[in-house]
Amino acid sequence: MLLKIDQLTAGYGQAIALEKVQLHIQPGELVAILGPNGAGKSTLLKVISRSMNSQGLLEFNGQSLHNYSTEQVVGLGICHCPEGRRLFPELSVMKNLQLGAYLRTNRQAIADDLERVFSLFPILAEREHQIVNTLSGGQQQMVAIGRALMGDPQLLLLDEPSVGIAHRLKMEIFAAIRTICDGGVAIVMAEQDAQSALHIADRAYVLEHGSVAQEGKASALASDDRIRKIYLGVG
Repeated sequence: MLLKIDQLTAGYGQAIALEKVQLHIQPGELVAILGPNGAGKSTLLKVISRSMNSQGLLEFNGQSLHNYSTEQVVGLGICHCPEGRRLFPELSVMKNLQLGAYLRTNRQAIADDLERVFSLFPILAEREHQIVNTLSGGQQQMVAIGRALMGDPQLLLLDEPSVGIAHRLKMEIFAAIRTICDGGVAIVMAEQDAQSALHIADRAYVLEHGSVAQEGKASALASDDRIRKIYLGVG
């Protein structure tokens, strides 16, 4: 098991954002985290990446993450692509991507991963010298995902990768996410577009009010009447 979470609780001051959450991620698995705004999706990813404290079991490759900093967690193989992208807007595409590899020293491996990013997102190769804040929202999201990949993750955390992006680029990004997973990187993806997320995911968890309300194979949840009505807008 790559990631194991049990009885996980976290909050902001007195407000509890996650309560007794239990989930697991296997190597090479794509798991969607679904739920309405405020359900705790982003908080869950922040806890895993240790940008937020928590209580309860949180293990990566059998090792507790509680005493690790965010930077140390990246060194273990967990890379977080946050909501809102948080790029360096005045720097070029290339500089942003290179910053994702700041903990790495193997130049050949870094170069190989840069080629992988350009293979996934060819438009970035064409615009490697372009300043990031002149790109479209979808292209900036590609840079953000690429930067996270440059950290050489075993586990990639994606927070709302499709928000505010035109449909065509959104479909390109979701296809790339599936390709990344098929290449051996496990992915936890918090996503508002439940239909698209369930289409590419292996499994999914539904959060409501900070707790797991439902879980299962993505295909089963996509055909579940309650999920279809609430999250897919059909049925």
